[in-house]
Amino acid sequence: MDARGGRPHPVPTPLTEPYWRACLRGELAVQRCGDCRRYVHLPEPACPFCGGTDLAFEPVSGRGRVVTHTTVHRSFAPGFADAAPYTLVWVELAEQAGLRAFGGLRGRPPGGPRIGMPVRVVFTDLPGFGPIPDFRPDTEDHER
Repeated sequence: MDARGGRPHPVPTPLTEPYWRACLRGELAVQRCGDCRRYVHLPEPACPFCGGTDLAFEPVSGRGRVVTHTTVHRSFAPGFADAAPYTLVWVELAEQAGLRAFGGLRGRPPGGPRIGMPVRVVFTDLPGFGPIPDFRPDTEDHER
């Protein structure tokens, strides 16, 4: 949580630091296994597919489709009550089946997404922390 008691901030670790550095550059970066070439997200010390430990962060397109979503109308979590209502989306990224990222939905009224809706990453400034990934509808729907 930030010093003012507002919205909680991510706490970067040595494992997640490259992810947050990429966000500062306006990029969504995901680990990719040097052995089997599969993407891995959330960050892991070893590849869950082949066990390899050569995992480097690589930029991805940030485009995908909504797999599921929820709209929070009333939050009891510290720092989020004033934000309600807001919608959170779980997005399958275009680079690989099953590769998913999570974030808020911007540019659409709460409760407005649909399963399969194309989205793209955008970065929202979290005061006291920096940019965090969210998603917005992709008006340039690129087939994958």
